[in-house]
Order: sequence, then C-alpha cells, then structure tokens
Amino acid sequence: MGMVEAPSVPGQRTADELVAEFDQERPARKLSPVVSAAVSAVCAVLSVFVLYAIFFPVAKGGQYYLTLFLAATLPLIFLTYRGTVRVPALALPWRRRDAAGAARETVKGTGGAARHDDPGWFDWMLAACALAVCLYPLLEFDAFIERRQLPTSLDVAMGIAMILLVLEACRRTTGWVLPAFCTAFLLYAYYGGLLPYQWSLAHGGFDIDAISAHFFMSTDGVYGVPLNVAATYIVLFTIFGAVLDISGAGKFFIDLSFAAFRGSRSAPGRTVTAAGFLLGTVSGSGTATAVSLGSVAWPVLRKAGYSKEAGGGVLAAAGIGAILSPPTLGAAAFIIAEYLKTSYLTVLLYALVPTLLYYLGILLAVEIDARKYQARPVVDDEATSAWRLLGRFGYHFLSLFMIIGFMAMGLPPFRAVVYATALQFLLSFLDSRHRMTPRRLYRALAEGSRSVLPVVATCAAAGIIVAVVTQTGLGLNLASVIVDAAGLFGDNPTVELVVTVIFAALAVSVLGLAVPVTASFIISAVIIAPALLSLGVSTPEAYMFIFYYAVLSEVSPPTALAAAAAAAITGGNPMRTMVATWKYSLPAFLVPFAFVLTDNGSQLLGTGSLTGVLWTTAVSALAVAALAAATGGRLLGPAGPAERVLCVIAALCLLYLEPAAIAAGLIALALAVGVRMVRRRQHSPAPHQGHGLQAEAVTEGHLPS
Repeated sequence: MGMVEAPSVPGQRTADELVAEFDQERPARKLSPVVSAAVSAVCAVLSVFVLYAIFFPVAKGGQYYLTLFLAATLPLIFLTYRGTVRVPALALPWRRRDAAGAARETVKGTGGAARHDDPGWFDWMLAACALAVCLYPLLEFDAFIERRQLPTSLDVAMGIAMILLVLEACRRTTGWVLPAFCTAFLLYAYYGGLLPYQWSLAHGGFDIDAISAHFFMSTDGVYGVPLNVAATYIVLFTIFGAVLDISGAGKFFIDLSFAAFRGSRSAPGRTVTAAGFLLGTVSGSGTATAVSLGSVAWPVLRKAGYSKEAGGGVLAAAGIGAILSPPTLGAAAFIIAEYLKTSYLTVLLYALVPTLLYYLGILLAVEIDARKYQARPVVDDEATSAWRLLGRFGYHFLSLFMIIGFMAMGLPPFRAVVYATALQFLLSFLDSRHRMTPRRLYRALAEGSRSVLPVVATCAAAGIIVAVVTQTGLGLNLASVIVDAAGLFGDNPTVELVVTVIFAALAVSVLGLAVPVTASFIISAVIIAPALLSLGVSTPEAYMFIFYYAVLSEVSPPTALAAAAAAAITGGNPMRTMVATWKYSLPAFLVPFAFVLTDNGSQLLGTGSLTGVLWTTAVSALAVAALAAATGGRLLGPAGPAERVLCVIAALCLLYLEPAAIAAGLIALALAVGVRMVRRRQHSPAPHQGHGLQAEAVTEGHLPS
C-alpha cells in the first residue's frame, strides 16, 4: 500500500526503505521501471479477477479459485523478493545503463542514485517452476481431486516441488525461522512413527506420498483456511487500503489529528496516538504505520521536548495499535473469523473493548509524559482547523463506517469491503487533487494485490503446519503436554489455568519474535489453543488471547520490529525505545489475561449482558489507570516506590475480575493514593524551591537533554 513519504533529508533513509528493512511483510526489491510495470500489470489484473470472483464465483469451487490465485501470486514473490544469494540480473535490452554499465534509478527522497535490483535468471526460473506447479492441478482438475487418496508419482513429485517452492517463497519474505518450523513439522510427520509408542507425541508415521498428497491435494494444506483467507478477505482489504491512501485519506487522517489536538502540552502525544489509529486503516501493518507516522510526527515530538526514545516509543505503540483496532484488524483477525465460523463483524465486536483499554493506556501514559518531560505545545498558526478539515474532507470516514454498516445489514465482509471500496472511489472525485483517475485506479489495483504477496507466502507455508497437525493429531497431543506441565505447579484448577495461560503467553511471544503476526497466530491456534480449550477457556477467548500476543510480538524486546523502525527514525537507542514502547503498550499485554482467567472476563469481548460488559470495562479501565501510574511514576504527582508497587498490585487484582480480587485491588489503589497524599504533605516544597510542573520535572530528573 502507499505510504506517507518522509521528508527528503540527505543521508537519511526514506520511509519506504525503513519499511523494507523492518517490516516482515513488505517487498524489498527495487525493480527497474519495465520489470516493475510488468509486475504491476499482473497485480492489477489479479485485483480485477478477485473483485470479479466476488460477484461471479468460479464454477468449479473454492479450491479451483485458490489454485488460480496461487498461480498468479507465487511466481510474483520470486520476482519481487530477493534471495540470499545475489544472482546477476538478466541483461534485458530495455534497461537504461550508466557509464559503468550498471542499471540505476533516482530514488525519490534520497537525493542520489540507487542500483536496480531486478530478478536474476534463477529468480525467473523459480517463477516459471512455480507457475507450472500451480497450474498442474488445472490440467485435469476433477481427476486430480478424486485421486487424492491414491496419488500418482507425478502428483507426489509436484507436491514435493510445491512444498520446496513455498518454503523458499516464505524464506524470502519472512526469513529462515518459519521455513525451519515447517521443515521440523514435516520431519515430525515422517519420523514420528519411530518415537516410542508410550510418548504423547508419537503417531503411526506417514510416508512421502501421504505427506505430499495431504499438503498438495487436500483442503487442509496449501489450499486450506489460511490461503483462503488471504485470497478473499485480506486481498480485498489491501485493495481497499490502497484506494483509501491514493484518494487522500491517509494525508487527511494525519492532518486532522494534528489539527484536533494543537495548543496543549499533551497535544503531540495525543496527535500521534490518534493519527496512528486512523492511519492504520490505510496501512494494515503496525511497523509500516509507525514508519509512515514517524516521518511526519517525529519533528513535532522533538520540538515538543520528547526524548528520542520516548518519541520512538509513542510512535511504535500507536503504530501497533492500528492492527489491534477495528474496523481493519490485522490479517489474523480474518483467520479467527474463519476458524470460529462466525462473521468478521463479530470479531470486530470482540476487539472493541480491548482496543478502548489499549488506547486508554497510551493516552494516560502520554498525559503523564507530557508532565514528566515538560512537553511544550507546538502550534502552527497556519494550520487548518479540525472543523474545517472535517467539513471539507470528512467524507473519508464514510467508507470506513460503511464497512461495519454493510456487515450489520447481513452482507458478507468481502462484499462489504468491495462496496466500501466502490464508495471511496466515488467520493474521491470530491477532491480534485486526489480523484481516482484511470492512472490512480490502476495504481491502487496494482498496489492492493502486491501488498498481499508476503501474506500469501506466510499463509501457504502455514498450511504445511496445519496439514501436519491435522494429519498427526499433534495439536491435542501437545495440549496434554502443556497442561501436564502446568499441573506440576499444583492440583488446584485455578493455579493450573493461570500457569497454562502464562505458558501460552510466553510461547506465542517467543514464536512471534521470529515469525510474522499471521504465521504466529496460525501456528499458535493449532498448537497452543487446544491446551486453553481443554481447561474450559472458550474458543473466542483462546483465539483472541493468542491474537493479541501474536500482534504484541512486534513491540516485544529483543526484536520489536515496530520499535526498531521507530528508533531508526528518531535516532534513539533501539533497546531503550523498545522498553519505552513496552511501557506504553503494557495494558495490551495484561488485559488478555483478564478475559481468559475468569468467566466475568469474557464480558470484555462483548459476549455477556450490557451491564456485565459495562462494569467489567469500568474495572479494567481502572486497572489500566493503575498500570499507567505505576509505569509512568505519577499518581497525583511524582509517585514513590511504595505507591508504584501498590498500583501494580491494584492493577493485577482488578484485572482478575472476581469480587474478592476487585475489592483487594480497590484497597491497594486507595492505599497508594493515601500514601501519595501523606508524602505530598510531608514534602511540600518551600516557596523559593519553585512550584508547579517544572519543579516536579527537575525533582524527577526527567527534563530532556
């Protein structure tokens, strides 16, 4: 999708370059104009095909459609993503050359020339092989489906080739870790029969023919739920995001956020938070949102007095919040809807209260930091007022609202987003600068499909894991291992559940450090979710818990890609920026525990009565406020160690949504306030020591250098 461009600063990387480096789901190859035009043409045709198939489904069914979709996308991955080994590019006759004979182009915003990175002969060969393997089932599609139980030697060979191609495509887009996981699962499927039969993970064993056929010919493997979600829901939302961006919505969202909060000490932090939420509807990626927003907002945060690390933390937390927030959650949310056999609107409702609590935590932290860092208001006298912007460009919100409106009317989400895209196309003509001319429409269609390529690679590779799990029964076996390990800490059911949930959180977090959000969720859903389900956690609660921890891996040290990208923009220390981001996003790490540990907690997902949803939300909001006080070090003024410890205890008790725990939490919070009041009376500053927020900031030692 399109991005908000960074300012042109000599020697500074552009937003696109930062996204290419830090975002696990973005193309990194810099193609020459002709090759890029060819790729864009294929992507635009693919978008038209996807849109056409919504209203005129392929007659031979979903697997036939997925076969065509994969045949169009898998070859493109080898052309748009670089392999580890650099192979000389083909000497195409149309490529412009400089005196040294090297292909070059001027990259906008860098102030210099950058070498083209066209596919080499090996990349073209892989693309041709991928096309042949993907089209093979279409030669005799009905016969291909019928012989899945007794595959021919050619079927098996093509299945093996498909596995290898998918693993290589995944390696190019996400790195070595996910392909290594897939390889480990394949080895388990083949050698699992050699394990001692008394082991929980032992199974009967499967030969190469069975493994290849199950992955290549069934609907549990490459053509399973993950790829189906990428080929229907996700690609349509990426097209919608591209139309939003190119029609000017991204710029409007940032301008509106800056105009709405100008003039107060807290305005810069509030602006970044609001802009991150709005811009996420266009970007669809936490890292890309942080980078796009940072290129515009970091100068404002710096001028307001934020340190490099604190500014980067705000940017990363606001960016990651974008894929936790309705109406366009991350790709994993669509997979949740498919796994639960429920509507995407229901998943949006599940996410509503946790999203409010997440942004409440950020806003409270921003208010605390505005005082801690003595932030200064940044006022642009020439800026347009928020009301004027809303009156002139507020129509950009209409298509977002209509997605939810269409789904509330009973339309499937894929039709709802198509209608919303058409509406945004028509609305673009209200702005002469961003109207969707044929050239811009073509660009939106091309960028929409191109943005989904890395997701396709991830989902296809995840199909290997899903196929092995269903074939061997690994999910249930691992669930029993996890639950048995938790049982070592005690026989009490509550203790067993708490320990299992902690194990699950750690497992998803560690997995998310190495693989993209979508893959992390899919793997965890088939391996870790059964352990939670076996202890009485409902399926929506288990999947939403895993979803949040998969997303939060992007701000979890030591990798924290969103925070690392934000640090690259601000020039801050990456590890300190990660810690600052963790502080802002802490509520999102703890709130998921609330809706899996107790029956009352499930009401945070909107599954109970209105009264239940309201009181659990209110108590959880109080817990988030206590967390903000503890991490920010302020509670009606600078908070000491005793108050902060009491606030942590209060937050943990309040998030365990049972009456006794809530009462204990309220007592702890009241004690914290009481201790703070006593300390303030005992240490009232003398008149000559200064007064107000400046004196507090000097006392705390937090004024920026």
